[in-house]
Amino acid sequence: MPKKFHLGWFMNFIPPEWDTDDASPDVQNWPNGRFYVDMARAMERACFDLIMIEDTVMVADAYGGTMEGALKHSAFAPKHDPIPLAVQVACSTSNLGVVSTMSTSFYPPYLLARLCSTVDSIAQGRFGWNIVSSAEDRAAQNFGLEGLPEHDERYNVAEEYFDVVNQLWDSWEADAVVMDRKTHTFADFNKVHTIDFDGKYFKSRGPLNTVPSPQHRPAFLQAGASPKGRQFAAGAADAIVAVGTGLEGMKEYRDDIRARAKAAGRNPDDVKLLFVVSPTIAATEAEARAEVERLLDHPSYVEKSLVSISSNTEIDFKQFDLDEPLPADLTTNGERGSLEYFMRGDGSPGPKTLRQLVLHRAKRGLELVGTPEQVAEKMGQAMEEVGGDGFLIAKPGWDLSRKYIESICDGLVPALQRRGLTRTAYTTTTLRDTLREF
Repeated sequence: MPKKFHLGWFMNFIPPEWDTDDASPDVQNWPNGRFYVDMARAMERACFDLIMIEDTVMVADAYGGTMEGALKHSAFAPKHDPIPLAVQVACSTSNLGVVSTMSTSFYPPYLLARLCSTVDSIAQGRFGWNIVSSAEDRAAQNFGLEGLPEHDERYNVAEEYFDVVNQLWDSWEADAVVMDRKTHTFADFNKVHTIDFDGKYFKSRGPLNTVPSPQHRPAFLQAGASPKGRQFAAGAADAIVAVGTGLEGMKEYRDDIRARAKAAGRNPDDVKLLFVVSPTIAATEAEARAEVERLLDHPSYVEKSLVSISSNTEIDFKQFDLDEPLPADLTTNGERGSLEYFMRGDGSPGPKTLRQLVLHRAKRGLELVGTPEQVAEKMGQAMEEVGGDGFLIAKPGWDLSRKYIESICDGLVPALQRRGLTRTAYTTTTLRDTLREF
């Protein structure tokens, strides 16, 4: 029997595809979240492990020094808060894991720990936290800060933050709630403790005022691409949002993370690598390739992509000629992993123009274009060569349509299931156990 792999979906609480023929008739109502509830139900029918809601907290202006590109193309703005949507999705599903992005730079630790505990209880143990430190000075300025710390220092802050929130989740022992009617005692005060945390960056007395949730703490996701990020992810994450250029890059990344996890005293099998891919599915390969061309030929595609990568890296890519090689020495205090992945292109040697890099970005590291059977076979072969552990779907161009969701959930996934590559039923109750099932 082939080895099963995990499936998740990487998405944003943003307008779905709205300016093409694939736009849903109710697209203007996207802020009510029901489009994404419908999506989650389709995912649960296909037995996905999780839906992950990404987040940023600003309107970007890195591209050309103005907010015009972001707002014109709905690129990273508007973007609504992921937590209410996570609750809505959790209450509308029974088995699907729901992961929300929250930043260690902007949430006070006590607030985040309390929020995660509450949502995990509402989700009955299916909630996850995507741990980010944020990378945009514009976001920091929305919270009264001048800017963010240096890249590696942000991870130092995140490590202490992770320590304090875990101590807060542990401030209630698992059996603290007794609900003893004879003594009229709800919780045993001897099993609820202050934490009296006093660190370099954070201070918290504790305890939480929430009861332990089904998982006690949420499942942890993280995207670590830089050396500092990889180290943090290997020590903390249950699953990692991973990128890689081709099979060789994917395998190198997975091997490195597993080695780091082992060195940190963890079982490497408890850290699942979920590689971001963007399959395009159609009845024939020719139709699928035509769909890719339709996306790339859209009048907004190139500029929207540049607005997005400018937002992630805080580099103004509008200053560069589309058909000239990019400078090889670009650096950022923003998302270094995103910049490195973008600059790598298809991994081939030699300089690449900005246009080539943008067009390659649609493939997200592994080209998956064809019929459900063709793409399922290629995904299975990739996992066999890389070693695991699964994929995160992210639509090319980001903006979702019901047509695309259907092509994955009712087209690709059944082909994967027929090959024995993905689950056909849920057998566990918590997200962490779902990720560790195989």
